[in-house]
Amino acid sequence: MLRGRESLIRLVGKRRRAISPAVAQLFNQNPSSSSAASTSGSKSVIGKDLAGAEGTNKVEEEREVGLVSCPVCGASIRGTDYNVNSHLDICLKRGTKRKLSQQTLLQFMSPPSCKRGGNGIGVNSLDMDLVNADPPTNECILYTSSCASSLEENHEDLISVDECSSPRNSETRSAPVLPETSFEGNSSTVLDTYIVGRKFCDNVELEQDTQIILTRDTQNVKDSNAIKVTSTRLEMLGYLPRELSKCLAPLLDYNCIDCEGSVASLPLNPQDAVPIKLSCHKKDYSEHGTNSAIQKDFSSLWKTVLMEVERGKQHPPNVPRYQQNFNLLIEDVMRNHSHLFTDKEILFIGSFKFLSDAAQRLFIRLYTRKGPWFRRSKISYPEITDPPTAAEELKEAGYLYLLQPSNNMKVQECDMENILELLTVAELRETLKTELLKERINCTCRKELVKCLLSAYESGNCRNLQKRITERMGTCVRIAHFADELLWRVQRLFFLNGEQDLSAFLLVDIGVTKYPNYVCDASHKIFSDRCHLLEYEEAIQVAQVMDESLDKNNMKMVERCIEISENYICSAPTEETSLISACVFKPRFFSCFTAWWVYTKVLTLGVSVYERERRYEDAIRILKSLLERTRDSRRGYWTLRLSINLEHMGYFNESLLVAEEGIGDPWVRAGSKMALQRRVLRLGKPPRRWKLPSFAESVRQNIPEVNIVGRPVNGGVGEKNLFYGYNGELCGVEELALQYFAEEGGGWHGSTQKVEFG
Repeated sequence: MLRGRESLIRLVGKRRRAISPAVAQLFNQNPSSSSAASTSGSKSVIGKDLAGAEGTNKVEEEREVGLVSCPVCGASIRGTDYNVNSHLDICLKRGTKRKLSQQTLLQFMSPPSCKRGGNGIGVNSLDMDLVNADPPTNECILYTSSCASSLEENHEDLISVDECSSPRNSETRSAPVLPETSFEGNSSTVLDTYIVGRKFCDNVELEQDTQIILTRDTQNVKDSNAIKVTSTRLEMLGYLPRELSKCLAPLLDYNCIDCEGSVASLPLNPQDAVPIKLSCHKKDYSEHGTNSAIQKDFSSLWKTVLMEVERGKQHPPNVPRYQQNFNLLIEDVMRNHSHLFTDKEILFIGSFKFLSDAAQRLFIRLYTRKGPWFRRSKISYPEITDPPTAAEELKEAGYLYLLQPSNNMKVQECDMENILELLTVAELRETLKTELLKERINCTCRKELVKCLLSAYESGNCRNLQKRITERMGTCVRIAHFADELLWRVQRLFFLNGEQDLSAFLLVDIGVTKYPNYVCDASHKIFSDRCHLLEYEEAIQVAQVMDESLDKNNMKMVERCIEISENYICSAPTEETSLISACVFKPRFFSCFTAWWVYTKVLTLGVSVYERERRYEDAIRILKSLLERTRDSRRGYWTLRLSINLEHMGYFNESLLVAEEGIGDPWVRAGSKMALQRRVLRLGKPPRRWKLPSFAESVRQNIPEVNIVGRPVNGGVGEKNLFYGYNGELCGVEELALQYFAEEGGGWHGSTQKVEFG
């Protein structure tokens, strides 16, 4: 793998998104790159339909997004300094003459739509940016006007239904009011909660008003605070919710209260959570000898119990974990990053909580699947009772798009391939025989059948292909482009990386992954405003195109990605300047969330590509640009590669000077510094250098190697290697090395460092 490829893949993430019209236009600005994109066929990452959608909305975007028109070619670009300079470099390099009807440079640099309010969001526009998130009213591939009109109606209703639901007002909301259930004046109180974990207990038939009692389960392996719910005949019925048990367990352990209750109602599904009414009786401290510390903290512990009970009412256990996690993700992002969304986007995201449970679950299920298209007849989940009705509700809300057999609309070629993937091999063969009666078909595997149908569809031999496919499959659904891109942004802001997704919640829920308890105190905003976030997203899309082009061996598109990144680095402010926002200097690690950081990763991979192609001059140009503009730990690698490439070109003196300068660079780390020192010793021989440097002896000394022989116990893949130590007991490789150096290795002493989180 090329150097930097794996890092770029982790940065882009697992979930790839459709290229936005703004990035598509950025690639199509260069005639050579646009022709390269067209030669890649219908599967190209830069689709022609995206560029077409960009052209139809140019006037609206210039008004709402803050775009400006180029004085040279007339194209609409984002009105920031580095985008302007980068675009002008490309236009002037082509030699295109300026039209007299264009704006002046003063008007070009000062668009009236760039005015901002005090909160960082445009005052005169509801939607600051529709480039990276085209609304459902303007689908890039398929278009439906009914879906758009219904979305507008739903948004108008949301404003009147719940004005305080905006995440901007979440910080000013008051805390949830606790119920008046205290022990002051009486010795008992009643709580409403649930019995969970029914599938882990005996199949006991419940009846309403069945009497229950609580007992502690201290031997529970998964939860030491578990509280069992049993009947009066000691039949196991389930457990209390984990969060409530964590607060209630200390009170039961120290005999502060007694708890009993009854079943309030019965659920439809026997394995669902059972509502119960729990009666808690406070004990007398003097009679039972309760711990004094618990007596002192009883009021605070009981207040925590009440808060958990109220939280359980807002999030009932019958709600699946993935639904709770998805809503938590949205709430957290809207609470902490609402300034990065437009009013229209906030209303759209806020409308999700007004959907029915079935609609929410269906959308989350489809969002986490690969897709993009799904046959509605194949959608079946036990927790969703009526998927067709839920799909229609999601369509009306603008979250789903439905392709029905009655629709007389044209499906683009790049989407036709995804729809063909829904057919089985038998259905593909039958469709192929029906459409191509006169031709002999010898295809057997799925890829060949799909390729044959696509070629016939593109050539015009299968004009009725779309109709036949939709009649055979029935209604098909997919996530709407606007919803997919908007929720991709929400997920990115929550995890702050591309590697984690909603499955990370699942690993925590089942106990596979455990994180330490910590308090997150965010003193700086990761993205100061929406413009910085959009630049970061555009850079990630360029990195995605770079990765996909390398997979397809499309070198012209790879060169275009490198050119875009290089223009940004050369025209944007320095890295240190980009970290200063509103006169507040951000920590250095915040640079990982800037477009600058992403483009430097693209250029680092581009250096490896040019070196593989033996284009050392281009690699040297990029490396010099990076070293001039960037100050971080990667300077050691860049300096080393620059010295090596200069040597490949025959410039030995320049290679030696670069290596010597790199040794004195404070940003060069120890590993790269040692490699540069070796290069200085190898290149710095007479007559280039007559005097040996001071580090010559330390570099030339041979480090002795010690081979430790151990008796292994196991050697399976993924298992920790165990050995018989010198004391005859089982130990790991670290303990084995310590035992060797303590005895035969010279009497050294040491210890392995273990870090525990709690």
